[in-house]
Order: sequence, then structure tokens, then C-alpha cells
Amino acid sequence: MRARRLPARRRARARFRTAARVVRAGHSAAQDPPPGVQLGPASRHGSESAAAEGGPAPAERRARLAGSCRDGVMRTSSGPRGTTERPPKRDVDMSQETPSRFRQLFLGNLREVKGRLLFAGLCTLGATAAELLKPWPLKIILDHVILDKPVPRTLRALHGLLAEGKVPLLLEAAAGIVVIALAGGLFSYFQIFITSSIGYKMVYALRRELFTHLQTLSLAFHNRARSGDLLTKIAGDTNTLKDVFADSILKFSSYVLTVVGMLAIMAAIDWKIGLIALATLPFLGYSLLHLYRKTKLSVKTQKKQEGKVASRMSEVLQAVPLVQAFARERYEAEQFDAVTEQTVRESIRVARLEAAATRSSEIITALGTAAAVLFGAFQVLKGRMLPGELVLVVGYLTNMYKPIRQLAKLSTDFSKAMAAAERVSEVLDIEPEITDRPDAVPATGLKGEIEFRDVSFDYGDGKDVLRNVSFSVSPGQRLALVGVSGAGKSTIVSLILRLYEPQRGAILIDGRDIRQYKRASLRRHIGIVLQQSLLFGATIRENIAYGKPKATPEQIEAAARAANAEEFIRELEHGYDTVIGERGATLSGGQRQRIAIARALIRDAPVLILDEPMTGLDGESEAKVREALDRLMAGKTCIVITHDLQSVADADQVLVLDGGGIVDRGTHAELAARSGRYRQLYEAVT
Repeated sequence: MRARRLPARRRARARFRTAARVVRAGHSAAQDPPPGVQLGPASRHGSESAAAEGGPAPAERRARLAGSCRDGVMRTSSGPRGTTERPPKRDVDMSQETPSRFRQLFLGNLREVKGRLLFAGLCTLGATAAELLKPWPLKIILDHVILDKPVPRTLRALHGLLAEGKVPLLLEAAAGIVVIALAGGLFSYFQIFITSSIGYKMVYALRRELFTHLQTLSLAFHNRARSGDLLTKIAGDTNTLKDVFADSILKFSSYVLTVVGMLAIMAAIDWKIGLIALATLPFLGYSLLHLYRKTKLSVKTQKKQEGKVASRMSEVLQAVPLVQAFARERYEAEQFDAVTEQTVRESIRVARLEAAATRSSEIITALGTAAAVLFGAFQVLKGRMLPGELVLVVGYLTNMYKPIRQLAKLSTDFSKAMAAAERVSEVLDIEPEITDRPDAVPATGLKGEIEFRDVSFDYGDGKDVLRNVSFSVSPGQRLALVGVSGAGKSTIVSLILRLYEPQRGAILIDGRDIRQYKRASLRRHIGIVLQQSLLFGATIRENIAYGKPKATPEQIEAAARAANAEEFIRELEHGYDTVIGERGATLSGGQRQRIAIARALIRDAPVLILDEPMTGLDGESEAKVREALDRLMAGKTCIVITHDLQSVADADQVLVLDGGGIVDRGTHAELAARSGRYRQLYEAVT
């Protein structure tokens, strides 16, 4: 009795431990909140759920829980108005907490094509039936035409043909060979066509989902990730999956059906021969499974190394001018050799495992075939089996072991596919750090009033890049951010664009926390010109219209004129339809900046961010860019990051940043007149 009660006790203890973990995990949220705590939407939702399940009433829950918004923000009254506190966020890997996004996408696509899959399955059955019928005409000719053996009751349809003579039966058997081949070919054609189209479409959907998902992940993720490895996942790994979806799954199902059908027919002819053929399968299965596991691990390592190789190649190719200028070609070649050495080693290991899988399956199947043929021959000699039946068995054994040997190759293909799927899942299962709240509203008609309230931020290492930064900019004003490199100027811009989110404090535009706006709509109200303008390898027209995809040709040309870019554009061979090199490599620095200004002009956003727009320009280009910038900034709220203190004379407000904080503020004239950090910087450059 005690032995029967023990599992129940264990289950009870397990339930208790689980409950204890839940209580501990929720303790910080379940304790009494400090006065003034405001519950976020997630807390209200949780309260309603608890009440619906018989838990405490919503009011009671609100009294007990320190509410948090969906993104983890805690609002307290202990700090300045609008202050928010929360732990640093990173893109979170949810693969251990939620069903794989890759699996969800895969199953969702399968459900969409279930009708076509059913038809492909029927075609597979037809092709398998044709494969099983292939040796039967030969058996009939050998047993009942050449050897004149009596026709069994299972082939009663042949009695009428035999009554007419052997020639009609011979002709019918020959015609049967052709008909079976035609039917099998037709079924196989539709089978391959349908499954291939499904496979290609599924992989395209996966590749698109992966590409789209990567664009939603934060800059923190992209700063950590290697671009070459990501490209390998988007192109190489999804291509590996394409081969499986479009080909291998089809072959696997066809091979399995063929093997099962042939075993069944051989068992019907002589159960002992069927047993001999069946006895080889456990040995094959063990061999293939063992090699599959080893291959999968090697393929995963191989893919990881290939990603490193791609990253190294991408890095060097982007820095070719630097490599050539410093004559480091030999060094980079040696570095490339070092990175690729392990990749080659793993590739050879994978090839060796593939060869081992194929050869081991051939040896096992050869032993099985020899045993079955030997036994069948003795049965024929004893008169217990017809010669045609032995031919049938030999044909089935040959055709059965052929797909089994192919399964050995498929096992390595599946190993590669599983490794590729895991690599893709690693990215798809990362939840974006910055997302829109459920109650976020579109940003419409913004005037451009910007306010920072005690904003602090770090990049996850605990070192504040910004610390308690507060300032405000009225609509139409120009704000200049100055300071040494690393003072936090670019971080302020990234926070306004919601490329990152602060750990503490709040950023408001037009009096509303920017987290209450939908990100895409907020960013459409912000124009930006960077120090190194990012251009695509497309036409000039497309690059200018990138800020406003539906812009008319007239609007594009007007923006180019305002940016002082039309003159050099007209001199190009194809004008606005000239395709520039990757990252605008065929244009000079000043020309790239003017295209970027035209792109910002056509957007006509109320907020404009300029990040060192004059850096690296010659005198003539700087004059043209400065004139274009004056047109661009007219009537807009402008935030200018610059080391050129002479260019901030027109700013309504200058903030001097140092060590993550604002150490001085005022107009250019006020700051230059009094002692302080700004005056030191100004005197150093003048």
C-alpha cells in the first residue's frame, strides 16, 4: 500500500515546489506597493484575470500588486514627475518559454496548403503502387508464359488471356510494363511539382519572416551580432531548409511507403523471407540514428564557422581601401586562412560521416539480400516457391534496399536541416526589446516640442552613458549638443528615435511620453542627416524618395534643388536615374551629404536631427551643404550634434555634455563669455 502511495506523494511535493517557485518569482510584484504607485495596463489585465478565476477582486489585487506595464515600466511618485524606473532591457530569447516561432511559422504554412499536401500524398501513394507493380509483369511472363506454371486464384483475370494463347498474355504483360511506367511517371511528376512549389514558398516565407524580424531587433542586438553570420542564416541556412522542404520530405515519405509495401508483399509470398528482410531494419535504423546525431553536431559547428568566415569576408571587403592603403593583403589572407581552417575540418568530418552512413547501409543491405536470395533459392529447389516469385522477391529486395540506402543520405540531409532550423530559430525566438504598447497611439500633427525629464541610460553594462539629463526644446528652436566624444550626444538622438529606451526618466514629444506613440508613426515625424550618410545601391531618385516613398518626380527634383544637389545630378550620365554604388561609393562625401539632405527635405518632418553633417567636407562642399541645411532647418525643431563650435552661433540653446551629464547650458554668446567647459572647448578650436 505504501509503495502505491509514494508516487502520489512525489507528485504532491513536485506541485508544492512548483507553487513555491511561482510565489518566489512573483514576490517582488506581490508585495505592498509604496504610496502613489500607478498600475499599468498589464496589471489591470492581470487583476481582471485573477478575479475571473476566483482569485482576489480587482480592487484587492490593485492594493497588493505594484503594477507594471507590458514593457516592465514601474511608475512611482517618489521621483520627479514622469520618472520611470525599470531594469535594463535586451532583446530576450524566448525559446525556452514559448513555442518556437519557427515551428509556429512552419505549422501555420502547412495548414494553409493542407489541400495541396493531401493531393501530393495521394500522388505519392499512386507512385508507390506503381513501384510495387513493376516486377509483376516479369513474374507473369516467367512463371505462366515461359515455364507454363498454373495460374493461382489470386490472378484469375489471366485465365481468359491464357485460354486465347500465350501470345496475348505476353503482349498484355509487355503493355503492363509500359502502363505501369507511365502511371508511375505521371504520379511522380505531380508529386514533385506540388511538393517543390510548397517547399519553395515555405522557405520564401521563412526567409522573409527572418529578414523582417531582424529589422525589428534593437541596435544593441545588431551591435553584438556579426553581419556575415546573419547573412549566412538568411541565405545559406534557409536554402538548406529549402532542399529538405522541396525534395527530402517527399523522398522520405515515398521511400517509407515503398519499403512497407514491399515487406508486406514479400511476407505474403513467404513470411520467412519477409522476416529476413525485416531483420535488417533494426541494424540499419541504429546505424543511421547514431550517425545522424553525430552529423547534426558537426553540421551545427560547421555552419557556425561558415558564419564567422562570412563575417570576416564582409568586414574586409568593406575595408578594402584601408587594407590596400596599409598593404595588409597578406595579413588578411592569413587571417582568412585561420578562420576557414576549422570550417574545412568540420566540412571534412561531415563528409566522412555521410560516407560512413552510406557505406554502412550498403553492407547491411548486402547481407540481408544475400540471406534472402539464398533462402529463396532453396525454396525454389524444393518446389515451395515459383521461380517468378523468387525474381519478384529479388526485385523487391533490390528496390527496397535502394531507398533504405537513400534514407542514409537523407539522414545527413535532415541533420543539416535540423542544424539550420536551430540556427534560424535562435534569431526568430528573440523577442524585440522595443515594441509598441497595446494602447499606443499614432503620432499625428506633431509640433516638435521635446522634453527630457531626468533621463538615465546605460548599454546594459551598468555604466551610465546619460545620468539625470533634463532639458526642453520648444517647437521651431535649434538645440546644439556639444562635448567630447563619448559624452552621450549620439545616445540622446538614439533615445529620441526610440532605437533604445532609457532605464530611468521619460522623454516627451508634444507633452506625451514617446513610448505612448507607435514607433513607425513617431519616426515618420523625424528627419535625420548623419555624419556618414547611408545610401543604397539604387538610383538617386530612389535614394531621395526613401524618406517619402510616394513622392512625385516634381517633389524629388524640388528637394534636390533645395539641397544644392541638382547641378551635379544633371551632370551624371542618367541624371536622377543613375544607379550609385553600394553605400553611395561612386559619389563624393559632399554629394552624399546633399542627397541625404534632399532625403530629409522631402520628408518635411517637424523634428530634424543633424549628426555632424559637415565632418570631412572640403570648403566648397561645406558651403553648399551649409546653405542646404539652412533651408532644411527653417521652421523645424532641430537638434544638432557638432564639434564645430563656430557653427552653433545660431542655436537657440547649447547643451555642453561631459561624463554623461549636462555641465553647462545657454546660448553660444553666453557660454563663450563665461568661464566653463564650453569656453575651454571654444578656445581650443579657435
